[in-house]
Amino acid sequence: MKTSKDRILTTHTGSLPRPKPLVDFVLEREQGRAVDAAVFEAETAKAVDEVIARQIASGIDVVSDGEMSKPSYTTYIRHRVAGIAPDPRAAEKGRDIMIGRDLLAHPDFADRRRNFADLPFPGCVGPLRYQDRSALDRDLANLKAAANKAKPVDAFMTAPSPGILTRFVINLHYPTEDAYVAALADVIKTEYRAIVEAGFLLQIDAPDLASARNNQYRDLSDDEFRKIAERNIEALNAATADLPAERMRLHICWGNYEGPHTHDLPLTKIIDIAFKARPQAISIEAANPRHEHEWEDLKTVDIPDDKILIPGIIDSTTNFVEHPRLVAQRIGRYAEVIDRERLIAGVDCGFGTSVRRDPMVADSIVWAKLRALSEGAAIASKRLWG
Repeated sequence: MKTSKDRILTTHTGSLPRPKPLVDFVLEREQGRAVDAAVFEAETAKAVDEVIARQIASGIDVVSDGEMSKPSYTTYIRHRVAGIAPDPRAAEKGRDIMIGRDLLAHPDFADRRRNFADLPFPGCVGPLRYQDRSALDRDLANLKAAANKAKPVDAFMTAPSPGILTRFVINLHYPTEDAYVAALADVIKTEYRAIVEAGFLLQIDAPDLASARNNQYRDLSDDEFRKIAERNIEALNAATADLPAERMRLHICWGNYEGPHTHDLPLTKIIDIAFKARPQAISIEAANPRHEHEWEDLKTVDIPDDKILIPGIIDSTTNFVEHPRLVAQRIGRYAEVIDRERLIAGVDCGFGTSVRRDPMVADSIVWAKLRALSEGAAIASKRLWG
């Protein structure tokens, strides 16, 4: 993983605004309507090329394909893995899982909160088997072509953790959740290996380590949830056992929505487990108003010497554009927590974690936020290196 000895590098969390024609294509396909495959692939390749060029123009060092082809950061695997299909039982269970403790505590907010996506959750209806690499290979080829042209500092691609897949692909087949997690780990490692072998950083999205406490496991105690998190990390480590740690990063978050977050698990209750994960870098939310203060808590935590920290310096759920000086201040706080050479400035979460026609953050504002991130990182770099 590339770091810098003279400035703070910038990155984000994966998903970025998709062009409207591509949004329409993805939604049509997810709703079971026929789409022209050749046109879809051409639109996807064009979108990846444009989104990487725009990241570079915004000053982002470590770029991604923006998840252009995917309906969401998790459910896209139903097109690649046998044993996953739409199922009414999964949709019903999925709706229940999305009810978080903060929504129960604030029903007036829950009544007006938008759904995660316009699409129901699929279900695991049979044995899992990775059966079709065509979409994966297409995504890798699109990213490689665009990165070769734009020449970023580095490039990454996202894939879901085994644990978060239990939340968005509802188990209707395996006898226990433990067995299901093991099966998911075994099947998703195909994507993990392919991304690393293609020369990209692998970002494993693992909100199961934090946000799942609030909804999927809302009836457990914190200690009981920590056991779930430990199991999920063991599965993740097994799936990445033959991959170099320095080519991977892990993203954890508390749910990418503007809401009260009054029942979020504190970072200090989960970070020790996250540090057990094999990926070298850990991406966390640090601009979310319920977690921005936790840089102070990390001062009391023993951060392993081989880990890199990617705090979210930009919020991903509101249309406020952070001032570059605020960005620099936030980076400076984390430079008190970890060596500046092991610090990369990131974003709390993705700007397009699921495809929708009414995104939380307007497209133009996303790019304004990323420019502010870059400008603030430049200010912080001058302060830190002189």
